[in-house]
Amino acid sequence: MTELAELVLTPGERAQGVLIDSVTFTMDWTGEDEPGLLAAFVAGRVRALGVEPTGVDTTAVDRAAKADPELGRGDLPVRRLDHLSGVLAGLGCTLLVLDSGTDAYELLVALAGEAGPAGWTHEGVPVRAWGSEREGTLVSLDCPNCSQMLVWELPATETLADEHCDCGAALFDAAGRPVPGVTLHD
Repeated sequence: MTELAELVLTPGERAQGVLIDSVTFTMDWTGEDEPGLLAAFVAGRVRALGVEPTGVDTTAVDRAAKADPELGRGDLPVRRLDHLSGVLAGLGCTLLVLDSGTDAYELLVALAGEAGPAGWTHEGVPVRAWGSEREGTLVSLDCPNCSQMLVWELPATETLADEHCDCGAALFDAAGRPVPGVTLHD
């Protein structure tokens, strides 16, 4: 099986002991610190992997977003990532995301391998192709009794059956459904 490092690091980087973290781009859910950083990162990684970064640009996405009255906060980064993922696929590369459970996007660019990133992890954090389904479920809510925000990241096989808040309030029934008064965050 191909290792993640073999797809995201060049042979020279691996020989020098470069860590995957040093070729990871982290972006807040609301977007880049400065416009163009994401595209520059992707272009740089594609070039490092030996591929000409043809079409690695987000200006068309940005232009279309300016004309969209429905664009909400946090929508533009997703549109940019969707666009770049498509461009990368045409270049024989893949945009990967580390599912660390935070609201930031932690991104890697990899050469597309025969085997996808299913089941891959980096330092215990799941890694998946951008746009693919998460292997688990993120559940968050505010306790109706004490207002504490609670968050769980569950594998696909687990539920929150009979879960209670630290204050003692019941949150889920025996089947894993929220009890009346509990509203899950979207």
